[in-house]
Amino acid sequence: MVGRVRFNFTNSYAQLPERFYARLVPSSLSGARLVKLNSRLAEELGLDPAELASKEGIEILAGNRVAAGSEPLAMAYAGHQFGYFVRQLGDGRTNLLGEVIGRDGVRSDIQLKGSGPTPFSRNGDGRAALGPVLREYIVSEAMAALGVPTTRALAVVTTGQSVVRETVVPGAVLTRVAASHLRVGTFQFFLAQGDVDGIRTLADYTIGRHYPEAAQARHPYRALLHGVIQRQARLVAQWMLLGFIHGVMNTDNTSISGETIDYGPCAFMEEYDPRKVFSSIDHQGRYAYSNQPNAMHWNLTRLAETLLPLLVKEEGSDEAGLASAHHALEKFGLHFEAARNAGMRQKLGLTTEYGEDIALADDLLKRMAENDVDYTLTFRRLCDAAAMTDGDQGVRTLFANPADYDAWEKTWRLRLTKESISPQDRATQMRQANPAFIPRNHLVEAVLRAAIDRQDFQPFEDLLDVLACPYDDRPSMDRYSIPAGPEEYVSKTFCGT
Repeated sequence: MVGRVRFNFTNSYAQLPERFYARLVPSSLSGARLVKLNSRLAEELGLDPAELASKEGIEILAGNRVAAGSEPLAMAYAGHQFGYFVRQLGDGRTNLLGEVIGRDGVRSDIQLKGSGPTPFSRNGDGRAALGPVLREYIVSEAMAALGVPTTRALAVVTTGQSVVRETVVPGAVLTRVAASHLRVGTFQFFLAQGDVDGIRTLADYTIGRHYPEAAQARHPYRALLHGVIQRQARLVAQWMLLGFIHGVMNTDNTSISGETIDYGPCAFMEEYDPRKVFSSIDHQGRYAYSNQPNAMHWNLTRLAETLLPLLVKEEGSDEAGLASAHHALEKFGLHFEAARNAGMRQKLGLTTEYGEDIALADDLLKRMAENDVDYTLTFRRLCDAAAMTDGDQGVRTLFANPADYDAWEKTWRLRLTKESISPQDRATQMRQANPAFIPRNHLVEAVLRAAIDRQDFQPFEDLLDVLACPYDDRPSMDRYSIPAGPEEYVSKTFCGT
């Protein structure tokens, strides 16, 4: 049945050759109920929130109806998962409804996650559990508010049916919005098939959709690789500056557009530990906090491998093509360090560049690690210390050995004398780089438990309200900025698929 809710789809991926995807219709479910609609995002996409919240709209968001203009499909892709290659993964529980052009003129995918089995499900049920759906909604919207490129959450509906994971839990569907769902693994799929024409078609499509400037370059495929590397280097730097750990940085979870995608066992650190791992499936620490740049470089090396046939032809020889790929990959570290260093200067209130700045930042991080200091709270309180010297006390109390902070603070104060900005202006700028609120793990878990165990979604709404303005001081919301107590601490996060 074709619905009448207006999405004004203008689909491009569905026009690619059929081997790029499998066409399908979402499987029907009864008992769907709207839990959350992101009305502001809907309006930005040119959609009518009232239509989406209608009975017909909810049926579309649950996968029970096909909207006018929708061409539902499951995308084909492969991927390295924790270093092991799988030739075919694909959308096993997601369904790309189509693409829309937002009010800003930007094209976005509209995708259902948890809408039922697809030809890529590999004996899975194709469903999603309520907990992981709410987690992705919370964290992706928090990341957007923090200024990090990310997929977005448009809606959550419960399905009225249960799914079996470790236990029997409520089922749900997330409507996800992305610049696209192209992944490193999408390119790997065609390389695994020996389909160079498919790689070229995909690369041309990617350039047209995400890197139009590359089309004007003398070597478009080299420019494409450089563009993806630059965006991903900046993205990982943003994660690190916020203490974020993706948790499952497989190549099929690495977006070509440069967005954060697939929030599974992700987490924000509380006490600073560069070796920190939360994911229950990352037994070797492959995607630990400090290893994320290395992991991303590894993933991008796999992308370069897929583009190598195109680079060889473009550059004129095997040697030149390989050299072009190596040159692009060598830039990753430079892009990452530039973004990380600029961000760290902002966090410390430094508006000019001096050679000792990064050593100053690294020294603080070392002392924080030795004292098990909360990452987010330390940098937020440092804003108060920048505004007035008696603000140091708020930072000192976080350190098990306050003398460690005192020694660092003297060097920091001396460095600040080289700045012409006023203390108040410095503190204001620092507050735009150091959030007061992040989705702390214990808060997220409490929200999920309320929703799953009691069907109480008010804590979910309250947390979203706080995270929508992460850089604002809100004294009445201070409890959302406090680290977990011993009885609340979350040491493991789960994918939930």
